[in-house]
Amino acid sequence: MVARQSPEYGHFLRGLIRDPKGVSAPTPSSPALARAIAATVDLSREGLVLELGPGTGAVTQALLDRGLSPERLIAIERESSFVQVMRERFPFVKLYQGDAMRFDTFLPPDAQVAAVVSGLPLLHVPMPTRHALLRRALACQDQGGRFVQLSYSWRPPVEPGPNVAVTRKIVWRNFPPAHVWTFAAIRPAN
Repeated sequence: MVARQSPEYGHFLRGLIRDPKGVSAPTPSSPALARAIAATVDLSREGLVLELGPGTGAVTQALLDRGLSPERLIAIERESSFVQVMRERFPFVKLYQGDAMRFDTFLPPDAQVAAVVSGLPLLHVPMPTRHALLRRALACQDQGGRFVQLSYSWRPPVEPGPNVAVTRKIVWRNFPPAHVWTFAAIRPAN
């Protein structure tokens, strides 16, 4: 018996072929990876969860499966074939087509943010741009907020710098094995 790929996989391959540097992986995130990323989000925190670069929605589905209300989720995706898949799969999730690196331009005024989850291919982005993204992602949240980044590198995709803690979880049940990097602001000691 031959395993059948989901229709989303065809969209993923088209996106990968069209913009290889704009897609962070050779395959969509596995369910195990999506669950590991979703598990880093503290659902008890009030506010929106921003998903940067949701691709075909593996992490989106895992966040919803964990109990995140669709009204609390904002997804931002640039690749048009991924946007099409996301709109079909999750018509109830607020989805913007655009540059997720500029996520703050898509936020409602005075929005409270609980977490930022990113599948963006940061290893293809200059380090100063990565630092700026991390700073803005943590600055839009109150104490306890997190920036969660998927990466295939054994090193953090962003050097955390002072007052930022970083942890890593390796997900072996993904091809290729992936790293879930979680960044959190540390309140300076008085």
